[in-house]
Amino acid sequence: MEIRQLEYFSAVAETANFTRAAELVHISQSGVSAQVRALEQELGQPLFDRAGRTVRLTETGAAILPYARAALAACAGVRHAVDELTGLARGHVSVGMVTAGGYRGLFDQLADFHRAHPGIDITLTEANSDVLVDDVRHGRLDLALVGVADPTPADLGSRVIFDEPLIAAVTADDAWSRRTTVTLRALQERDLVCLPRGTGVRTAFEDACASRRLQPRVAFEASAPDVVAGLALRGLGVAILNESMATSYGTDLHRMHITEPRLRSRLEIVWRAGGPKTAAADALAAHARAHF
Repeated sequence: MEIRQLEYFSAVAETANFTRAAELVHISQSGVSAQVRALEQELGQPLFDRAGRTVRLTETGAAILPYARAALAACAGVRHAVDELTGLARGHVSVGMVTAGGYRGLFDQLADFHRAHPGIDITLTEANSDVLVDDVRHGRLDLALVGVADPTPADLGSRVIFDEPLIAAVTADDAWSRRTTVTLRALQERDLVCLPRGTGVRTAFEDACASRRLQPRVAFEASAPDVVAGLALRGLGVAILNESMATSYGTDLHRMHITEPRLRSRLEIVWRAGGPKTAAADALAAHARAHF
């Protein structure tokens, strides 16, 4: 029995799919399948029911999964102990950033961290906030900058970067350009331009609408705030943005606070609060706690 077999077995159990498991562990699907079958042969029992569209654990597979995870955690602990002794001479951290969330403070702190730990490689990826939170929770990312509307999950540590109201924005010649506020219900009357589902701004807006059984009309969806604002400036709808996004366009966009209720969204740095981590990831989380 080999550690990599337990790793691949755990990956398939987590994803319920051999292809996604292969992507998770960065080898071919055939390699994952071969190692899982070798483990099954050694144990003399099938670990997965492969009959349906999704792969399901057998009774035996479900019974051994906690032990496989414990073994992997122990191996990670061994690596962690060695890394601690070598004083972070080398390592790697993976950082996520919400799409189009070019917060300069994150870049500055990553640069500071790199100067303090030049032997640690850093990778930076972009995705929607819900994807990033899931990736941090499951160890695919060590830290992420995310937009959130709901309370931060209990299994994640966090630091709030911004906590801002949501803004509805229109052109200076729009019929609503003399308003300073607009109700959530009134926004049902207009075509809207929004960030994608999974972003903090969109989640805060849609959760508030759902709680009041309102059905907003999202005519355009764009992944970048600049595009959302650009579409609104051409009269294609009312832009829904947070305050700092909307304010950056000056008088080109007329801004209205959303009321009844007043909506807010947060930008946070999040990391795993527990579970096996590398010394490099621990150092990055400590840096985030100290500097954000």
